[in-house]
Amino acid sequence: MTTRMFGSPVRRREDQRLLTGAGRFVDDLSHDAWEVAFVRSPHAHARITDIDVTRALDVDGLVGIYTHEDLPGRLAEPLPLLIPHPNLTAPVTQYALAKGEVNHVGEPIVMVVATDRYVAEDVVDRIDVSYEVLPVVADVEAALEDLVRVHDDVEGNVAAHLVQERGDARAAIGSSPNRLRFRLDIERSASMPMEGRAVYARWDRMDDSLRVYSSTQTPTSVRAAIATYLDLDFQQVECLAPDVGGGFGVKIVHPWPEELLVPWVARSFGHHAKFTEDRREHFVAATHERGQVQFVDVGFDDDGRVLGLEVEFWHDHGAYTPYGIIVPIITSTQLVGPYRLENYRVEFKSVYTNTVPVTPYRGAGRPQGCFAMERTIDAIARHLDLDRTEVRARNFIQPDEMPYDFALTFQDGRPLIYDSGDFPETLRRLKDLVGWDGFAAVRDAARAEGRIVGIGMAAYVEGTGVGPYEGGHVLVEPSGKVQVATGLSSQGQGHETAFAQIVADELGVPIEDVQVVTGDTRRFQYAVGTFASRAAVMSGNAIALAARVVRAKALEIAARALEADPADLEIVDGDVRVKGSPDTSLPLALVATLSNPLRYAFDEAAKLATQFAGPNDPDVPPVRDDEAPGLEGTDYYSPIRSTFANGMHAVVVEIDPDTSDIRILRYAVVHDCGNVINPLIVEGQIHGGVAQGVGGALYERMAYDEHGQLQNASF
Repeated sequence: MTTRMFGSPVRRREDQRLLTGAGRFVDDLSHDAWEVAFVRSPHAHARITDIDVTRALDVDGLVGIYTHEDLPGRLAEPLPLLIPHPNLTAPVTQYALAKGEVNHVGEPIVMVVATDRYVAEDVVDRIDVSYEVLPVVADVEAALEDLVRVHDDVEGNVAAHLVQERGDARAAIGSSPNRLRFRLDIERSASMPMEGRAVYARWDRMDDSLRVYSSTQTPTSVRAAIATYLDLDFQQVECLAPDVGGGFGVKIVHPWPEELLVPWVARSFGHHAKFTEDRREHFVAATHERGQVQFVDVGFDDDGRVLGLEVEFWHDHGAYTPYGIIVPIITSTQLVGPYRLENYRVEFKSVYTNTVPVTPYRGAGRPQGCFAMERTIDAIARHLDLDRTEVRARNFIQPDEMPYDFALTFQDGRPLIYDSGDFPETLRRLKDLVGWDGFAAVRDAARAEGRIVGIGMAAYVEGTGVGPYEGGHVLVEPSGKVQVATGLSSQGQGHETAFAQIVADELGVPIEDVQVVTGDTRRFQYAVGTFASRAAVMSGNAIALAARVVRAKALEIAARALEADPADLEIVDGDVRVKGSPDTSLPLALVATLSNPLRYAFDEAAKLATQFAGPNDPDVPPVRDDEAPGLEGTDYYSPIRSTFANGMHAVVVEIDPDTSDIRILRYAVVHDCGNVINPLIVEGQIHGGVAQGVGGALYERMAYDEHGQLQNASF
């Protein structure tokens, strides 16, 4: 009997390949490709007055040097605003190569194409760019003073201004018996995947087509952007995401300038070309996140119940808004966490500064919202001298209140409605795990030894499964192998394993017979991408639906061959058999053969599908009106709105009184993520998230000086 795969801790099938060096990343492709490098701005704000390439022209191996003036058609236009929003009233996106002015250190100005990267970098060093340095604003508070503008036509440097409100927060706060006001500052940080951005392209002169490999989270959208900006038909462009060495959100942005320019070079010369970002470039030429200044005003009763909450925050958006205002929208809506807030007002301004642009990074606005809300709850507990967990419990939305409508608009443009969650139970488990109720004794014992030990916790709710859709295709080959394809790509999430588990259960086949392909527009053309904890919900459901189409078709075909009713059949261990009579069966591989009526036979099994193989109903076409050749199915999943996971973390730390060094003594996590496909993968994701979160909280500030220079642009 086939073991149920869904919910089993199956080892990741990707790991053997990746851990033994057998993975294939963009930089592994075609070592004789021409390589691209860039002259990038050393200034945070400057006007380009001259570009002199004279000293670079005699370098052996140079193919070409390009500035904005050399770019044709749409390549000379600004890059797209990916997610427009009515409140984003002053959007600005960059050019593929700077047009007259640069607005942050690292902005690309000149593209060099050479026979290899060494030559390209030598040429870059010989290109002389002259600048008129302009005033810089690198701080969000200074930007709002409007003394210096990042973009001349953007008043106050404000890209967007948005207010959402439920109830009457200001009235509720004003009439509350207790009130607290405070400011919170959240520093900027960045994702730093092991593999930076990378793109490789080759042009096929035979059929005028372009194949692009990109280290991206959104290959289908990259394909669309390339086709649009290079004036190609979509069918002329293929985009594949090979093994991707981490993404964390930075690779959701598309198209990067390099993702357009490298394919343009390949098409222009008919020679393959590539770009691989180095670490310094990733610090100054990719994107950052997190930076916000928050102002909290909260009213509450003597039991710690929140009566009204108002939060205003300024979101540092950097120099451009390529991904719209998704990050601050998520902050403003996920700030509410697991708490019942009848009176809530949130207002934000998204502000331009002469720094690297800001786009989603793991968490995508949620850490900032969680920080504001959890600091608020802790402040209430401290003010009333109450246990922090008790204040949280008194404010929780209860399980019987689900679904809970906040009357706010979420990042998908849909109402913010929690579909599930048992927050009291999550808290109970967390307290047991970390030893919350017994911590006072631990603290006092440590204090007696001259040690400083503390405990803290935080709760959050995470919107997942963001739309609009994903799709899946499932095909059973005559060999019995099952091919699965979906359009989104993987950057370490374990898709090959999790999706194989789903299909193995749906089709009743061994998981070893299921092969999964992701992120290849040749195999699946329509997709959105991997981000926002959506792959399992979106592609997982789509693949399950497609597998059910295949299963239904397999039972119908087998029923005709076995002269049985489809309802009396089951698929077990790769065989379609009559329930209760396992000897009356057909291999699923043979059913796949029978699903495709053949004129020509290439092996013994194929003979059974030819026109003279057996009795045929002369009044029924070989391929029935309600069927199609082949044992395959395609389906899509498009939910009405997001679904919501939740969790709580607690940590016990020791602080060195002399150095302020922090040592983690105990860390506990309870994460309610619904039906778990593979607990081993989920635990790995949580471990990675904790490590990344600790790093971001304590050690990874992106520090800019007043000149817009990043002070720590290296490891």
